[in-house]
Amino acid sequence: MTYLGIDLGTSGLRALLVDDAGNVLGAAERHYDVTHPASGWSEQDPSDWIKALHNAMAELRDTHPAFADLKGIGVAGHMHGATLLDAAGDVLRPCILWNDTRSHVEAAILDGTEGVRELSGNIVFPGFTAPKLEWVRAHEPDIYDKVAKVLLPAAYLNLYLTGDYVADMSDSAGTSWLDVGQRDWSKPLLDASHMHGHQMPRLVEGSDKAGELRTDLSKAWGLKSTVVVAGGAGDNAAAACGIGALNEGQGFVSLGTSGVLLAARDGYRPAPETAVHTFCHAVPGRWYQMGVMLSATDSLNWLAGITGKSPQTLSEALGRKLRPPSTVRFLPYLSGERTPHNDAEIRGSLTGLGTSTTTQDLTQAVLEGVAFGLRDSFEALKATDVKLERLTAIGGGAASDYWLELIATVLNVPLDLPSGSEFGAALGAARLGQLAATDAAPEDVITAPQIDRTISPNTAMTSDFAAAYQAFRASYGPIKKVQ
Repeated sequence: MTYLGIDLGTSGLRALLVDDAGNVLGAAERHYDVTHPASGWSEQDPSDWIKALHNAMAELRDTHPAFADLKGIGVAGHMHGATLLDAAGDVLRPCILWNDTRSHVEAAILDGTEGVRELSGNIVFPGFTAPKLEWVRAHEPDIYDKVAKVLLPAAYLNLYLTGDYVADMSDSAGTSWLDVGQRDWSKPLLDASHMHGHQMPRLVEGSDKAGELRTDLSKAWGLKSTVVVAGGAGDNAAAACGIGALNEGQGFVSLGTSGVLLAARDGYRPAPETAVHTFCHAVPGRWYQMGVMLSATDSLNWLAGITGKSPQTLSEALGRKLRPPSTVRFLPYLSGERTPHNDAEIRGSLTGLGTSTTTQDLTQAVLEGVAFGLRDSFEALKATDVKLERLTAIGGGAASDYWLELIATVLNVPLDLPSGSEFGAALGAARLGQLAATDAAPEDVITAPQIDRTISPNTAMTSDFAAAYQAFRASYGPIKKVQ
């Protein structure tokens, strides 16, 4: 039997086929666009997700005979997106994505509403789903009046696969409508943003059965038997499943478009005042916390765009030996920031520039600024009593040894690099599909990968970077919005 993990990402869909032992048999990717109709807006056409899905499935069907033995599917998706459907199940407007900040005013109002933080366990960030619906209510009332269901991107794909409105706990925790401690929709939270329970999908755990693959899809894809579709997960919960982070003390740092520092938790310990996210994990009885910065590799991509050099060329020019902290300082808030600032309007800066400043100096400053931003999340997590003695490093930025040694030194924890290239959200989703389709225990399927090598902190420079981090903190002043 085989299992399929689908990672519905911001820029593309990745489908990963694995066997019972978790060995990768094949993969397919398709890409699609994000539109930005106005400053701070970020939208996507859900029909592009369906086209990408069918094209990826056709490739797997035609190139991997084991695809026909598919038994379970799990879907991971980029979180917080608002996919609005009418009573017929038709999409009313483009999906408003996680990195859309138009609803920052509505988010602040909801965040200040009595009981919202206490029930949701989180600050209401502008990227979350509830304020998006408040924005639609205020600015697109004709569309708002037709909203029969609100689905996150992964739940929309589950609807297409099963014909049922169903979502998992981990993804739904990022809506500001879920009582994260009780793992259920909250009427007071729905009331706060003028929503109703009947507009929400049915909830299941990510490792449980959400439904079965539609027979017409099964036939079109050449599958031999009934296929179970799992509840699935938000992308970061799925990535935690991919690297085996289920228990207290396990976590990862992800250097992707955004930067994430995630810690698995055995219990529910919300701390919204830290701007740390506290969400349900993809398996029952577990939660996770994470700090999020909005511009991680995006910061290096920005510098690459204005210098005309590739991100790889920029980072490689620094060499392999870690340099002392730069005298140029970069604040990595190109698109606003979540942890620790909760500020959609904050923007980045470069200071300490002189006539002798080189492109290498700018690159070093950008890499350090992102590392210091991750240290902010690390400190916020420590305030919730998280204890992380080591982290697994994943994401595109993890290809840079210089950046990894820098981050290890700034955080003062070793970073483990998994063997191979398949250990992220798509693998985690496949594992959830396997759990939903079998009687296996989560601990037997969601296991840690073999570690290829470990990058340790540069002990000769930890004190220098500790001082540089304190200067970085002083440069942005007191954090006011999370008090």
